Amino acid sequence: MTTHIIAIDQGTTSTRAVVVDHAGAIVSVGQHPHEQIFPQAGWVEHDAHEIWINTQEVIGMALGKAGLTRHDIAAIGITNQRETAVVWDRATGDPVYNAIVWQDTRTQPLVDELAADGGVRRFASITGLPLATYFSATKIAWILDNVDGARARAEAGELAFGTIDTWLLWNLTGGVDGGVHATDVTNASRTLLMNLETLDWDDSLLAAFGVPRSMLPEVRSSSETYGVARSSSLLREVPIAGILGDQQAATFGQTAFDAGESKNTYGTGNFLIVNTGEERVASDAGLLTTVAYRLGDEPARYALEGSVAVTGSLVQWLRDNLQMLSSSAEVETLAASVEDSGGAVIVPAFSGLFAPYWRPDARGAIVGLTRFITRAHLARAALESTAFQSREVFDVAQAAIPVPISELRVDGGMTANDLLMQFQADILGIPVVRPRIIETTALGAAYAAGLAVGFWSSRDELRELWAEDRRWLRDMADDERARRMRVWHKAVTRTFDWVDDDTSA
Repeated sequence: MTTHIIAIDQGTTSTRAVVVDHAGAIVSVGQHPHEQIFPQAGWVEHDAHEIWINTQEVIGMALGKAGLTRHDIAAIGITNQRETAVVWDRATGDPVYNAIVWQDTRTQPLVDELAADGGVRRFASITGLPLATYFSATKIAWILDNVDGARARAEAGELAFGTIDTWLLWNLTGGVDGGVHATDVTNASRTLLMNLETLDWDDSLLAAFGVPRSMLPEVRSSSETYGVARSSSLLREVPIAGILGDQQAATFGQTAFDAGESKNTYGTGNFLIVNTGEERVASDAGLLTTVAYRLGDEPARYALEGSVAVTGSLVQWLRDNLQMLSSSAEVETLAASVEDSGGAVIVPAFSGLFAPYWRPDARGAIVGLTRFITRAHLARAALESTAFQSREVFDVAQAAIPVPISELRVDGGMTANDLLMQFQADILGIPVVRPRIIETTALGAAYAAGLAVGFWSSRDELRELWAEDRRWLRDMADDERARRMRVWHKAVTRTFDWVDDDTSA
């Protein structure tokens, strides 16, 4: 009897397999990190083959911890870091180049070239996205133009492209031996190549970016059976039935199914998503219009998204690059040892600034330094920067929709940081609510897969599984909140125009 769903959660820094039971509880987790490759300043890569190997390992770990076999698993769901691009040889299954990660900024010259004719919103009416290095299209073009013979091979139909969900699906379903080459609408909507109205690849976009259609996966819904696992003997014949990009998966896991419902995920970066239902809401203030999810043949649901590039990864930078912390968890204790940041402000524009600014010319800055500042003040400033950035995208999202957002549901690893969550409530001025299960990304992928195979009957049933763990209420005066945001905005402006034509990073 199939009693569980397994979700593969392939993230920016690690791959996890998560076993979920019918009550929506997490039964076991297998996790393995992968190498972060930085060939030069601004370049971020992953070894796609390493990710596939790790995926197989974590599936075994999760099943072993739960004492389960493939016969206990009703379906597999996949969620993934979204815009990261993989190009591989269809005949051998070998990537022609490392996966280029969503944080990578090497394609800025191509973005500038395309934006010279129509600006950064040149394709926004079709895609809902600005021209930016963040998305997949320019990464594909870079690989085709910089790997020997890649463009000719792609045009001959020998190469395949996929975001990480597609790469894993293809390998799970047989790889070179008949692997399914498909993606879902949420991941496709992050490539700069999909038309939000038709929910398919757009020929005018393919021509603009120089990407052959033959490379691209079939665009399908977020909840349906794409194929069955073959390559992994541990899950042999189990259907793969759900795919959602990580932020959409977290939204689905928070059961934010309807218009006006929202969530904010705190991970490597921060991502606020507000569901707009079947209506595509355009933003001229820096938010992305994206697909929230599509179940089978139902109409797609859309969302507005505020993407912040660097939040949790700032804490990792303090830990690894500056060696200020022995572990990421130490940041809360260190930050709590001081009353405030001492006037220091960190703007972590390591990859430029994403929403709501979209300033690729920005670079990180620490301002307000005096001899008084200690590493504890910097730790507190790092946490506060996460809350400030989320407040900025929240304000823009609220202005774009008619329904007031009365509370913010949060998830992701950083929500375990009570100090950060309290400051987030203070700087937003509304309650911040953490669910009992904060691993909502994996949960969302499991829910999508379970709905497709009848493991759960409806979204209403899933709503009943959501439970509140803790709620933070604001404890900051309005004038102090306004002052803090004024100082933050002043600091942000100091990061603008740092990258010149002769700047190497």
